[in-house]
Amino acid sequence: MTTEQFWFAVLQAGALALLLALAYRPVGDYIAHVYTSARDLAVERGTYRLIGVDPRSAQTWQAYLRGVLLFSFIGIVVVYGLQRLQSFLPASLGLPAPSEPLAFNTAVSFVTNTNWQSYSPELTLGYTVQFAGLAVQNFVSAAVGIAVAITLVRGFAYRRSGTIGNFWVDLVRGTYRVLLPFSIVAAIVLLAGGVIQNVAGFTDVTTVAGATQSIPGGPVASQEAIKLLGTNGGGFFNANSAHPFENPAPWTSLFQVFLMLVIPFAMPRAFGRIVGDNRQGYAIVAVMAGIFVASLVLVTWAEASAGGTAPQLAGAAMEGKEVRFGLFGSTLFSSTSTLTSTGAVNSMHDSYTALGGMLPMINMMLGEIAPGGVGSGLYGMLVVAVIAVFVGGLLIGRTPEYLGKKIGPREIKLASLYILVTPILVLVGTALSFAIPAVRADVESTSIWNPGIHGLSEVLYAFTSAANNNGSAFAGLTANTPWLNTALGVAMLLGRFVPIVLVLALAGSFAAQDKVPSTVGTLPTHRPQFAGLLAGVAVIITALTYFPVLTLGPLAEGLS
Repeated sequence: MTTEQFWFAVLQAGALALLLALAYRPVGDYIAHVYTSARDLAVERGTYRLIGVDPRSAQTWQAYLRGVLLFSFIGIVVVYGLQRLQSFLPASLGLPAPSEPLAFNTAVSFVTNTNWQSYSPELTLGYTVQFAGLAVQNFVSAAVGIAVAITLVRGFAYRRSGTIGNFWVDLVRGTYRVLLPFSIVAAIVLLAGGVIQNVAGFTDVTTVAGATQSIPGGPVASQEAIKLLGTNGGGFFNANSAHPFENPAPWTSLFQVFLMLVIPFAMPRAFGRIVGDNRQGYAIVAVMAGIFVASLVLVTWAEASAGGTAPQLAGAAMEGKEVRFGLFGSTLFSSTSTLTSTGAVNSMHDSYTALGGMLPMINMMLGEIAPGGVGSGLYGMLVVAVIAVFVGGLLIGRTPEYLGKKIGPREIKLASLYILVTPILVLVGTALSFAIPAVRADVESTSIWNPGIHGLSEVLYAFTSAANNNGSAFAGLTANTPWLNTALGVAMLLGRFVPIVLVLALAGSFAAQDKVPSTVGTLPTHRPQFAGLLAGVAVIITALTYFPVLTLGPLAEGLS
């Protein structure tokens, strides 16, 4: 990396940090207000009447969970049906219906906030499916994530309560008051930056060589805004945010990074406000920021110090990276999209060096908690905090408590199961892809473009991305096969909803407790010592779980 590139990277990082710091309090306070206000907007009252919901009725965690599962199931059915009926729908651009496995995978992907795409979007889905199916899920799947996080926060804030809120109210407020207005502003900024927004379909043009090329158009700016704000990640074009129609310039790329981070980094502030102790929010956001910076520095170093003639001549490993974004613009985007649950890309992760490509994988293996997806990042970090408090309590010989709530056998079992869910899905899915002879033969012959060690990394990355609801991929893997569409779809389903079940059960357990007064033996959870413990627990859990399989894939490749 040259001196000019270094200082430009410092400028970008400084600008991003300043923007996030300025947004932290107002955005976090606003989100806290949205979910604690007793007042309903007129459009919200109309929506409640339409769906037959009493906004003043509170739900137990079991009833809240039924609402989440019912709403998500209906979403899967609707998105699947729209795809299978595409050839009969208006504004479908003459495109045929996707196959059953692909339609299932896509429906599950967008409802679970994963946005994994086993297809080329501009050549597969028409405008009706994009608008009525995918765009709607971009909003409501993100709103579900925020709602679940708020229930866990309420669990810490409530005393002797048998309820944790109302799912339908939380869903409607998150959509109408947070995601929709923020997305409108973001879309206008993206339009000003050159992102396209039209319904022009395909336009045939003559190239300078005299050939004819078909250029796709579409409502990209509006899709791009919620794709990033909702940490969804699915691109309107196959190249995602590397496509100039989605991401035209370096400053739009930095703005897209800001959009991915602004809500997740503000959620700890909302947490602190609702529980009545802003210091708790500062401790959580400090850990998130520390892990983020460490990951960014490591992946940038890995790509900047790549060996070989071509990287040395270019100043870095620039294969798969857009020159207009440069090295740091690419690594910043990749770190952001994999440390959140966005999965958007402005460079090809499969083209990174072996160790550089391993780091986005590790970002997801951490559970996407730095800062994570909208909602899912906060509740993931709070679950890790519960485990950290339990460990700290064992170290000092005290009954573990977090924010005045005792962490007993039930709570630690729920937290432990939460931690185990995604590793089981990742490791079992990867193992089955190679252990079953017929599946292995199909995967190796039709899916993996790079056989050997890197092929294992591609499959491992895919299941890591699916189980953690990220959606990015090592692009050398062709995932549009019956096995991968089905297996990754199941991983996305279980990776989304099993943790939600456990989080809601944890929220209900905490809400039912009274608060325990702090004593001299209470572990302070707002100090730097606890922040260090929390970060250490997150990293150690990941290292102990995934190190063996990483040694078979990216580590072995990097050391070979």
